[in-house]
Amino acid sequence: MANQKLGRLLPFSFISFCFCLGIGIGLFLRFGQFQRSNAATTSTDTVPVPFSIPENASPDTITVQAVGDVIPGTNYPNYRLPSDRNQLIPKSVRAYLQRADILFGNFESSLTKYPYSAKDITQGQVFAFRSPPSYAQLFADVGFKVMNIANNHAQDFGMVGFQDTVKNLKAVGIETLGHKNQILLLQVNNVPVAMIGFAPYEFYNSIHDLETAKALVQQAKTQASIVIVSMHAGAEGTSALRVQDKTEFFYGENRGNSIQFARNMIDAGADLVIGHGPHVPRALEIYNGKLIAYSLGNFLGYRTLSTAAQTGYSMILEAKLNSKGDLVSSKIIPVHLNRQGIPHIDQRFRTVGLLRYLISRDFPNDQVKINKKGEIVLADVVAKSK
Repeated sequence: MANQKLGRLLPFSFISFCFCLGIGIGLFLRFGQFQRSNAATTSTDTVPVPFSIPENASPDTITVQAVGDVIPGTNYPNYRLPSDRNQLIPKSVRAYLQRADILFGNFESSLTKYPYSAKDITQGQVFAFRSPPSYAQLFADVGFKVMNIANNHAQDFGMVGFQDTVKNLKAVGIETLGHKNQILLLQVNNVPVAMIGFAPYEFYNSIHDLETAKALVQQAKTQASIVIVSMHAGAEGTSALRVQDKTEFFYGENRGNSIQFARNMIDAGADLVIGHGPHVPRALEIYNGKLIAYSLGNFLGYRTLSTAAQTGYSMILEAKLNSKGDLVSSKIIPVHLNRQGIPHIDQRFRTVGLLRYLISRDFPNDQVKINKKGEIVLADVVAKSK
């Protein structure tokens, strides 16, 4: 698996919009109970304005909340951990994470005591993260149900560290997503849900193999009413805010075509696509009635991830789906990371302002807008609410 290479000084022009003042030059450094059925594998606080109300919508719905990249500090190669792990996710943030049936995040560290990294961190821009196994309990306490491990840091400590991470999360009731050929099957509010994770690496389900990916989603659709796809894709940093309908590279590594992959997954039967990996928020779109969030940004990066400029902009994506997989409502809960990489609810709505700007540039013909409450709505709904 390719080593992660991160960050450098990158110029970024000033972005002006209503709720957010974008600082254009950022140093992007990357140091920094529901019931589960048999898993199958093959070889604020206001009533949301709905995006749409499908005809004959089922009263059975599920609420999915998703956050971006998570690194809860590291004790390798030096000690960068808080005095109390509970400081990593403040109570004010946890309060917003209590209404999810499925709370999902992208876990980019290793929960292991294994002493040997699989990476040569003496090379420039190569980083390895290791967090205490006991930190798994923090995420269980917060309410996480599923963590993606199909990314470029899950194997920072080789297969031993990888297996320890899976084991330690499992021990506290958190499922891991992204294993090769895995379809994770869950029963949520009497609704069968399937989740599949993809990344640019052959060890996991690969975003580069579209035909195999589509077949996996099609199979999942025969096993569940709702199919959710997680994709680790795209370049990184403040120079990678814009979604591009072409193959993206980062330090020479092929990170895939996010638009092509996500839309193909929707066409194959996915009902929601959640993106992560670029370490900045990216635009979202409604494609064929389904929500695609191209990147949720950094959610937690204690003394490991840069919080300069837009790398500090974050969000909680909340989507409500009915039992047919139709999108009932969705919203952005804006989050901002402090200098230590700890998330806080952002009363200034900076991420919402940034997303509005990015949607207008990347998907100018999309009728989706974000209203003043952070709710994702049709353009005519926004107009009526003014």
